[in-house]
Amino acid sequence: MTMPNLLIRTLAVAAPAIAGAALLAAPASSPQAQASATEVLPGYWEYTTSAVGIRDTEQKCVRPSEINRFFGGLSTRRWQCTYPVREVGNGRTRFEGTCTDRRGRRVNVRLTGTYQPESFRFTGGAQLARGTPYLPASITARRISAQCPANAEYF
Repeated sequence: MTMPNLLIRTLAVAAPAIAGAALLAAPASSPQAQASATEVLPGYWEYTTSAVGIRDTEQKCVRPSEINRFFGGLSTRRWQCTYPVREVGNGRTRFEGTCTDRRGRRVNVRLTGTYQPESFRFTGGAQLARGTPYLPASITARRISAQCPANAEYF
């Protein structure tokens, strides 16, 4: 398999998870970060991840007890992320870290964005291998309603 084909194939598998991992970027450790994270409200949310031309949209019900994990510590089924650089406040975010999948593959992630009680948007990139360029990635989320429909999938 040629290098471009291998890269494209890797991106096709990794892109949705990398963009989804962006949700992990908001702070969860410092008291200031905790206060900022609670500014995002629970309810029925729709979020779209996009990386290297691949978009994925999901809708989830986020309970009050889950809002900090949703905004400040979301883990995906494929990726576990840590963000040593976490800056959240006054409606703005910046974070840098790494995401690792179950097979031990790591990607570096850099994202910046804005948030409000009912929406957030993070843009930046993911680096699949050290020394390679960061590929565009983003996540856009909006709160659809305060109440979740009866058949909603929970976060």
